[in-house]
Amino acid sequence: MRIALAQIAPSLGNVPANFDLHLQEIDRARRAQADLVIFPELSLTGYLLKDLVETVALEPDKDRYFREFKSLSREIGLVLGFVEEKERGLFFNSAALLAGGEILSIHRKVFLPTYGMFEEGKFFAVGRNFRVVPTPWGKAGLMICREFLSHGAHYLLLAQGAELVLAVSAAPGRGLSEAEDFATGRMWEVMAEAMSYFSGSFIAYCNRAGYEDGIAFGGGSFIFNPLGQRLVKAKPAERDFIVQDIDPREIRRARAAMPFLRDDRPEIILHALQRVVESHED
Repeated sequence: MRIALAQIAPSLGNVPANFDLHLQEIDRARRAQADLVIFPELSLTGYLLKDLVETVALEPDKDRYFREFKSLSREIGLVLGFVEEKERGLFFNSAALLAGGEILSIHRKVFLPTYGMFEEGKFFAVGRNFRVVPTPWGKAGLMICREFLSHGAHYLLLAQGAELVLAVSAAPGRGLSEAEDFATGRMWEVMAEAMSYFSGSFIAYCNRAGYEDGIAFGGGSFIFNPLGQRLVKAKPAERDFIVQDIDPREIRRARAAMPFLRDDRPEIILHALQRVVESHED
Protein backbone atom coordinates (compact mmCIF):
# COMPACT_ATOMS: atom_id res chain seq x y z
CA MET A 1 0.00 0.00 0.00
CA ARG A 2 1.20 3.52 -0.79
CA ILE A 3 0.09 6.49 1.35
CA ALA A 4 0.46 10.16 0.38
CA LEU A 5 0.37 12.96 2.96
CA ALA A 6 -0.69 16.30 1.47
CA GLN A 7 0.67 18.85 3.94
CA ILE A 8 -1.15 21.87 2.54
CA ALA A 9 -1.87 25.41 3.74
CA PRO A 10 -5.61 25.99 3.17
CA SER A 11 -7.05 29.45 2.61
CA LEU A 12 -9.22 30.60 5.50
CA GLY A 13 -12.91 30.41 4.64
CA ASN A 14 -12.36 29.91 0.89
CA VAL A 15 -13.90 26.51 0.14
CA PRO A 16 -13.77 26.82 -3.69
CA ALA A 17 -10.03 27.62 -3.64
CA ASN A 18 -9.34 24.84 -1.15
CA PHE A 19 -11.36 22.40 -3.24
CA ASP A 20 -9.19 23.23 -6.26
CA LEU A 21 -6.10 22.71 -4.09
CA HIS A 22 -7.44 19.29 -3.10
CA LEU A 23 -7.94 18.38 -6.75
CA GLN A 24 -4.33 19.34 -7.51
CA GLU A 25 -2.97 17.25 -4.65
CA ILE A 26 -5.22 14.30 -5.48
CA ASP A 27 -3.95 14.37 -9.06
CA ARG A 28 -0.40 14.52 -7.71
CA ALA A 29 -1.07 11.50 -5.50
CA ARG A 30 -2.59 9.57 -8.38
CA ARG A 31 0.47 10.28 -10.52
CA ALA A 32 2.58 8.97 -7.64
CA GLN A 33 0.42 5.81 -7.72
CA ALA A 34 -0.75 6.30 -4.14
CA ASP A 35 -3.64 4.20 -2.84
CA LEU A 36 -4.67 6.79 -0.25
CA VAL A 37 -4.05 10.52 0.17
CA ILE A 38 -4.56 12.23 3.52
CA PHE A 39 -5.20 15.95 4.03
CA PRO A 40 -5.04 17.97 7.30
CA GLU A 41 -7.79 18.95 9.73
CA LEU A 42 -10.37 21.34 8.23
CA SER A 43 -8.47 21.13 4.96
CA LEU A 44 -11.46 22.42 2.98
CA THR A 45 -12.01 25.50 5.13
CA GLY A 46 -8.96 26.61 7.08
CA TYR A 47 -8.82 26.43 10.87
CA LEU A 48 -9.45 29.77 12.63
CA LEU A 49 -12.99 30.07 11.32
CA LYS A 50 -14.90 31.50 14.27
CA ASP A 51 -18.08 33.11 12.86
CA LEU A 52 -17.33 31.68 9.40
CA VAL A 53 -18.30 28.18 10.56
CA GLU A 54 -21.90 28.49 9.39
CA THR A 55 -20.84 29.95 6.03
CA VAL A 56 -18.45 27.14 5.09
CA ALA A 57 -20.44 24.18 6.47
CA LEU A 58 -21.20 21.28 4.12
CA GLU A 59 -23.68 18.41 4.09
CA PRO A 60 -21.77 15.45 2.61
CA ASP A 61 -24.87 13.64 1.34
CA LYS A 62 -25.99 16.66 -0.67
CA ASP A 63 -22.88 18.71 -1.39
CA ARG A 64 -21.42 19.02 -4.91
CA TYR A 65 -17.85 18.94 -3.60
CA PHE A 66 -18.47 15.58 -1.98
CA ARG A 67 -20.05 14.26 -5.16
CA GLU A 68 -16.75 14.96 -6.88
CA PHE A 69 -14.74 13.45 -4.02
CA LYS A 70 -16.85 10.30 -4.16
CA SER A 71 -16.18 9.99 -7.87
CA LEU A 72 -12.44 10.50 -7.39
CA SER A 73 -12.38 7.93 -4.59
CA ARG A 74 -13.11 5.19 -7.10
CA GLU A 75 -9.46 5.51 -8.11
CA ILE A 76 -7.78 6.67 -4.89
CA GLY A 77 -8.81 6.73 -1.23
CA LEU A 78 -9.25 10.12 0.45
CA VAL A 79 -9.15 11.48 3.98
CA LEU A 80 -10.03 15.17 4.35
CA GLY A 81 -11.27 17.65 6.93
CA PHE A 82 -14.33 19.90 6.74
CA VAL A 83 -17.09 21.62 8.70
CA GLU A 84 -20.13 19.35 8.70
CA GLU A 85 -23.69 20.52 9.21
CA LYS A 86 -25.12 17.23 10.46
CA GLU A 87 -28.47 18.73 11.37
CA ARG A 88 -29.79 22.19 10.65
CA GLY A 89 -27.67 24.64 12.64
CA LEU A 90 -25.55 21.88 14.27
CA PHE A 91 -21.92 22.05 13.18
CA PHE A 92 -19.05 19.61 13.70
CA ASN A 93 -15.32 19.65 13.05
CA SER A 94 -15.32 16.47 10.96
CA ALA A 95 -13.07 14.23 8.92
CA ALA A 96 -14.24 11.96 6.11
CA LEU A 97 -12.74 8.73 4.75
CA LEU A 98 -13.77 7.87 1.19
CA ALA A 99 -12.98 4.88 -1.03
CA GLY A 100 -14.66 2.98 -3.83
CA GLY A 101 -17.01 5.83 -4.63
CA GLU A 102 -18.47 5.94 -1.10
CA ILE A 103 -18.03 7.73 2.21
CA LEU A 104 -16.82 4.91 4.46
CA SER A 105 -16.69 6.94 7.66
CA ILE A 106 -17.25 10.43 9.03
CA HIS A 107 -15.61 11.16 12.36
CA ARG A 108 -16.80 14.13 14.41
CA LYS A 109 -14.16 15.60 16.70
CA VAL A 110 -14.70 14.62 20.33
CA PHE A 111 -12.07 16.68 22.15
CA LEU A 112 -12.54 20.35 21.25
CA PRO A 113 -9.72 22.51 22.68
CA THR A 114 -11.09 25.75 24.08
CA TYR A 115 -8.25 27.63 25.75
CA GLY A 116 -5.60 30.13 24.68
CA MET A 117 -5.80 30.54 20.91
CA PHE A 118 -8.21 27.60 20.63
CA GLU A 119 -11.96 28.34 20.51
CA GLU A 120 -13.46 25.19 19.03
CA GLY A 121 -15.93 24.64 21.85
CA LYS A 122 -17.55 28.00 21.08
CA PHE A 123 -18.46 27.04 17.53
CA PHE A 124 -18.58 23.25 17.19
CA ALA A 125 -20.75 20.54 18.71
CA VAL A 126 -18.98 17.64 20.44
CA GLY A 127 -18.58 14.30 18.66
CA ARG A 128 -19.58 11.18 20.59
CA ASN A 129 -17.70 8.21 19.22
CA PHE A 130 -14.54 6.62 17.84
CA ARG A 131 -15.20 3.97 15.21
CA VAL A 132 -13.15 1.50 13.22
CA VAL A 133 -14.43 0.62 9.75
CA PRO A 134 -13.35 -1.89 7.08
CA THR A 135 -11.48 -0.40 4.13
CA PRO A 136 -9.68 -1.84 1.10
CA TRP A 137 -6.44 -1.66 3.12
CA GLY A 138 -7.59 -3.03 6.48
CA LYS A 139 -9.52 -1.83 9.51
CA ALA A 140 -9.11 1.94 9.89
CA GLY A 141 -10.01 4.57 12.46
CA LEU A 142 -9.97 8.36 12.16
CA MET A 143 -8.70 10.89 14.69
CA ILE A 144 -8.62 14.69 14.66
CA CYS A 145 -5.75 16.68 16.18
CA ARG A 146 -6.15 16.96 20.00
CA GLU A 147 -7.66 13.45 20.10
CA PHE A 148 -4.32 12.09 18.94
CA LEU A 149 -2.80 13.12 22.27
CA SER A 150 -5.34 11.06 24.21
CA HIS A 151 -4.19 7.53 25.06
CA GLY A 152 -7.84 6.74 25.83
CA ALA A 153 -8.89 7.63 22.29
CA HIS A 154 -6.10 5.45 20.89
CA TYR A 155 -7.25 2.62 23.12
CA LEU A 156 -10.79 2.83 21.74
CA LEU A 157 -9.40 2.23 18.26
CA LEU A 158 -7.09 -0.52 19.51
CA ALA A 159 -9.97 -2.32 21.23
CA GLN A 160 -11.81 -2.39 17.90
CA GLY A 161 -8.82 -3.93 16.14
CA ALA A 162 -7.66 -0.89 14.15
CA GLU A 163 -4.82 -1.64 11.75
CA LEU A 164 -4.56 1.88 10.33
CA VAL A 165 -4.90 5.02 12.46
CA LEU A 166 -5.44 7.98 10.14
CA ALA A 167 -5.03 11.30 11.93
CA VAL A 168 -5.66 14.79 10.57
CA SER A 169 -4.39 17.85 12.39
CA ALA A 170 -4.07 21.63 12.42
CA ALA A 171 -1.50 21.90 15.19
CA PRO A 172 0.47 25.13 15.65
CA GLY A 173 4.22 24.96 16.00
CA ARG A 174 5.84 26.46 19.10
CA GLY A 175 9.43 26.69 20.27
CA LEU A 176 12.54 25.54 18.49
CA SER A 177 14.37 22.28 19.02
CA GLU A 178 17.98 21.41 18.36
CA ALA A 179 16.86 19.62 15.19
CA GLU A 180 15.62 22.92 13.68
CA ASP A 181 12.06 21.73 14.18
CA PHE A 182 9.26 22.96 16.40
CA ALA A 183 9.67 21.75 19.97
CA THR A 184 5.96 20.92 20.11
CA GLY A 185 6.43 18.42 17.30
CA ARG A 186 7.99 15.99 19.75
CA MET A 187 4.77 15.27 21.65
CA TRP A 188 3.02 14.09 18.48
CA GLU A 189 5.86 11.76 17.57
CA VAL A 190 6.23 10.40 21.11
CA MET A 191 2.54 9.47 21.12
CA ALA A 192 2.78 7.95 17.63
CA GLU A 193 5.83 5.89 18.56
CA ALA A 194 4.22 4.49 21.69
CA MET A 195 0.78 3.85 20.25
CA SER A 196 1.94 2.29 17.00
CA TYR A 197 4.18 -0.07 18.99
CA PHE A 198 1.62 -1.09 21.59
CA SER A 199 -1.27 -1.39 19.13
CA GLY A 200 0.67 -3.06 16.33
CA SER A 201 -0.86 -0.57 13.89
CA PHE A 202 0.32 1.83 11.23
CA ILE A 203 -0.20 5.47 12.16
CA ALA A 204 -0.38 8.18 9.50
CA TYR A 205 -0.58 11.76 10.79
CA CYS A 206 -1.11 14.71 8.45
CA ASN A 207 -0.67 18.19 9.90
CA ARG A 208 -1.23 21.45 8.06
CA ALA A 209 1.38 24.07 7.19
CA GLY A 210 1.46 27.81 6.61
CA TYR A 211 0.08 30.77 8.57
CA GLU A 212 -3.39 31.95 9.58
CA ASP A 213 -3.99 35.23 11.42
CA GLY A 214 -0.35 35.22 12.52
CA ILE A 215 -0.42 31.62 13.78
CA ALA A 216 2.28 29.31 12.39
CA PHE A 217 1.19 25.72 11.85
CA GLY A 218 3.77 23.05 12.51
CA GLY A 219 3.70 20.69 9.54
CA GLY A 220 5.95 17.72 10.32
CA SER A 221 3.48 15.08 9.10
CA PHE A 222 4.66 11.48 9.54
CA ILE A 223 3.99 7.75 9.26
CA PHE A 224 4.95 5.13 11.87
CA ASN A 225 4.97 1.37 11.36
CA PRO A 226 3.58 -1.26 13.80
CA LEU A 227 7.02 -1.63 15.42
CA GLY A 228 7.02 2.00 16.60
CA GLN A 229 9.46 3.12 13.90
CA ARG A 230 9.04 6.37 12.01
CA LEU A 231 9.12 5.70 8.28
CA VAL A 232 8.91 9.22 6.89
CA LYS A 233 8.47 12.82 8.04
CA ALA A 234 7.49 15.99 6.18
CA LYS A 235 9.17 19.36 6.53
CA PRO A 236 8.25 21.59 9.47
CA ALA A 237 6.06 24.64 8.84
CA GLU A 238 6.05 24.71 5.04
CA ARG A 239 3.91 22.94 2.47
CA ASP A 240 5.10 19.47 1.59
CA PHE A 241 3.95 16.29 -0.13
CA ILE A 242 5.37 12.92 0.86
CA VAL A 243 4.67 9.37 -0.25
CA GLN A 244 5.45 6.19 1.66
CA ASP A 245 4.95 2.51 0.91
CA ILE A 246 3.77 0.37 3.81
CA ASP A 247 3.49 -3.40 4.06
CA PRO A 248 0.29 -4.59 5.81
CA ARG A 249 2.03 -7.91 6.55
CA GLU A 250 4.05 -6.04 9.19
CA ILE A 251 0.87 -5.82 11.30
CA ARG A 252 0.69 -9.61 11.55
CA ARG A 253 4.37 -9.92 12.37
CA ALA A 254 4.24 -7.18 15.01
CA ARG A 255 1.15 -8.58 16.73
CA ALA A 256 2.53 -12.10 16.74
CA ALA A 257 5.76 -10.90 18.33
CA MET A 258 4.10 -8.54 20.83
CA PRO A 259 0.57 -9.87 21.54
CA PHE A 260 -0.77 -6.78 23.31
CA LEU A 261 -4.01 -6.95 21.35
CA ARG A 262 -4.46 -10.65 22.08
CA ASP A 263 -4.06 -10.08 25.81
CA ASP A 264 -6.28 -7.00 25.98
CA ARG A 265 -9.31 -7.09 28.30
CA PRO A 266 -11.68 -4.25 27.32
CA GLU A 267 -14.46 -5.59 29.53
CA ILE A 268 -12.27 -5.21 32.63
CA ILE A 269 -11.34 -1.66 31.66
CA LEU A 270 -15.00 -0.84 30.99
CA HIS A 271 -16.12 -2.05 34.41
CA ALA A 272 -13.26 -0.23 36.14
CA LEU A 273 -14.08 3.00 34.33
CA GLN A 274 -17.73 2.66 35.30
CA ARG A 275 -16.68 2.45 38.95
CA VAL A 276 -14.43 5.50 38.53
CA VAL A 277 -17.26 7.53 36.98
CA GLU A 278 -19.76 6.44 39.62
CA SER A 279 -17.41 7.36 42.47
CA HIS A 280 -16.28 10.65 40.97
CA GLU A 281 -16.63 13.71 43.19
CA ASP A 282 -16.79 17.26 41.82
